[in-house]
Amino acid sequence: MNEEKQAGLPLFGIPRLFPYLKPYRVKIICMILLGAISSGMDAAYPLFNRYALNHFIGGQTLVGIGPFTCLYVSLLIFQGIINYVSSVACGKVEMSVDKDLRNDAFNHLQTLSFSYFNRNSVGYIHARVMSDTGLIGEVISWRMMNLVWNGAYVIGVLVVMLIIDVRLAALICLLVPIAVLFMMYFQRKLLDYNRKIREINSKITGSYNEGITGAQTIKVLGVEEKMIGDFKDETTNMRRMSIREAHFSALFISTMTMMSAMVLALVLWQGGRLTLEGLMQIGTLAVFMSYALEMLDPIQSIIETLSGFISIQANIERVVKLLAEESDVADSPEVIEKYGDSFNPKKENWEELIGDIEFRDVSFRYPDGDEYVLENFNLKVPHGTNVAIVGETGAGKSTLVNLVCRFYEPTKGQLLIDGRDARERSQLWLHSNIGYVLQSPHLFSGTVRENLRYGKPDATDEEIMNALRIVSAESVLARMEKGLDTDIGEGGSILSTGEKQLLSFARAILADPKILVLDEATSSIDTVTEKAIQNAIDVVIRGRTSFVIAHRLSTIVDADVILVVKGGKIISRGTHAELMRERGYYYELYTRQYEELLWGAAE
Repeated sequence: MNEEKQAGLPLFGIPRLFPYLKPYRVKIICMILLGAISSGMDAAYPLFNRYALNHFIGGQTLVGIGPFTCLYVSLLIFQGIINYVSSVACGKVEMSVDKDLRNDAFNHLQTLSFSYFNRNSVGYIHARVMSDTGLIGEVISWRMMNLVWNGAYVIGVLVVMLIIDVRLAALICLLVPIAVLFMMYFQRKLLDYNRKIREINSKITGSYNEGITGAQTIKVLGVEEKMIGDFKDETTNMRRMSIREAHFSALFISTMTMMSAMVLALVLWQGGRLTLEGLMQIGTLAVFMSYALEMLDPIQSIIETLSGFISIQANIERVVKLLAEESDVADSPEVIEKYGDSFNPKKENWEELIGDIEFRDVSFRYPDGDEYVLENFNLKVPHGTNVAIVGETGAGKSTLVNLVCRFYEPTKGQLLIDGRDARERSQLWLHSNIGYVLQSPHLFSGTVRENLRYGKPDATDEEIMNALRIVSAESVLARMEKGLDTDIGEGGSILSTGEKQLLSFARAILADPKILVLDEATSSIDTVTEKAIQNAIDVVIRGRTSFVIAHRLSTIVDADVILVVKGGKIISRGTHAELMRERGYYYELYTRQYEELLWGAAE
């Protein structure tokens, strides 16, 4: 069932937001009551005009003009105050609900496992946290206020008309349903057009983004003409659909204007006849004329608001689904009770991590996979062991370290850390003892110092400089005018990939981890720097349990254990010498790289 069909009734998804509305129920009640009072006053103003026409103009007297004026002005001032207070309350509700939804959504994302981010794109998640929550906040506040105001106005007008003159009120009530049917038809069509325009606009935004971010690739491949043609097709489609929407919108406005004129004409015809016969005063006719002119606008606004409630159901469903998403990797209530969670850790109960790791009859398949990547896998990794994992690109080398880091849980079997099942202690306890250097490092916006302190928040400048020296990153800092205070830009935009990797390595070292994971950590570094950092790695891994995912096999010949991965499965293990003697797949990989190195040197 798609999201549009799930929407159902206009208020279907609103009850799911009640927990977010409860803290602001006083403001919401205030907003609704004051809005209803204000709309009631708007419905009553024509009665003042009626009195003025009948008493002052019809009676040709100014008796009572002073109190009448004071009352009228007082009501205007009072309504102005009411509108101000209700608007402030409305704005506070919008911003508060928006803030709470975004905070909860972002916090919940931090608790989800890798599998969720593998299943959902960054753009999809970003839209849930930013766009959907913003629309929900707007609906709960301003659109709700709009619905209350217009609903109260229409009800107030109908009551007043029925009290003043049942005959004219009945005439208007017969015409209004016809106008409502037209409005509903046009509103549904306009909603369809707007939805299509938003879809096309998303495609245009995506193409525009690709044209900028992929500018170098476009020029290298020489596909400028194709990119221009595709972009032109999308903008032409946008223009065509927008023109259709504009034509339909113009037809809608014209039809509603005509219907308003018809209602007004009928009121003038019938009311004028009654006035000429002396059965109705001129002031009463003026009241009905005013209502006839103004009544269709709030009805149209109610229909638009209800359409907005219907269309927002998909946004509500997506946000609720995100907040209800359960992580594939989660600490048990008993573990949280003892060790705390990621947001409220109980570090006083954390044991010291030594670094003994054991895979005991572990079988594993990814949540969205059908085949086991590991089956009944057993491996003991004593404290201080250096484990290397090798294989071709895409072979599944990261699976093992993902399990060690508890980014995924074993499907069957146990992962033991220091002799205890990893699930018996908190994820944060484990992650706080792991240093991870990614192949594609991520740096945060801010200074060099701020980025490195993610590894150790209370690190001194001396400790930071020592970590930089260990990984031979002093040269990166030397070329920066402000040193540690240099702002590296969004995602480290002022740095090369190799420089990012060096800083990422230093950040991991600064945390002094008991377990170190290097995911092809030297793949983006030049040969000279690689040699220096390889020496640093040899120093850093001493006394630590380490897992090295290697692309260049020459860097792991001294590893204690080498695991060879092919087709997503570990096909052999042993030391470099043992695997070379087997003359198997590892031998093929190593000799192939060695030959490529020789040919490259010869050239």
